[in-house]
Amino acid sequence: MAKKLPLSFIHRFEKGAEPDARPLLLLHGTGGDENDLIPLGRMIAPAAPLLSPRGKVLENGMPRFFRRFAEGRFDEDDVRQRAQELADFIEEARAHYGIAPPIALGYSNGANIAAALLLLYPQTLAGAILLRATLPLSQTPPVDLAGKAVLIDSGASDPMMTPEGAARLAARLQQYGASVEHRTLPSGHELSQADVAIAQAWLRSHAQPKAGT
Repeated sequence: MAKKLPLSFIHRFEKGAEPDARPLLLLHGTGGDENDLIPLGRMIAPAAPLLSPRGKVLENGMPRFFRRFAEGRFDEDDVRQRAQELADFIEEARAHYGIAPPIALGYSNGANIAAALLLLYPQTLAGAILLRATLPLSQTPPVDLAGKAVLIDSGASDPMMTPEGAARLAARLQQYGASVEHRTLPSGHELSQADVAIAQAWLRSHAQPKAGT
């Protein structure tokens, strides 16, 4: 069932079979909701807690995590505002559910807000799996991303989130100290079974079985 914390996001939380495992923060793409990425999260982390909020912005009735002026042209002031709201929600949810800082698993718009969290509020995330992402902010102040691991999966023929845009994101994250793996797959904007397999392998290498911090 969707739940709502006071003054926060509509969301779904699943404790998982291993409540002490590193949780995943599931961030849907345009038109998705808090249910969309639950199956993907379970494929990638079968036993982990899953925290899945619904984006608050509506574009032609479709939920998103921040506004855009046109495809590929983001409202950067709104990106910053929404990233702050989401960071506050993550801290609320951590206290409410008793979970560690999560690894973000974001797709498209959700991957881009996860990237904004890393660039603006890095303490909220333990790392990130960014599926079809681009650099969401043209300018950001330096932050310390040392110890943060990030996987970026691009589609070679993706017209919306190009591998070039993802490479700019990877470079920014690396500049601030993150350990970034950027993979370009023979696909478009849609996800493939290869995305699942790569994310599963990456998570096994980067998510501690027990996570107290």
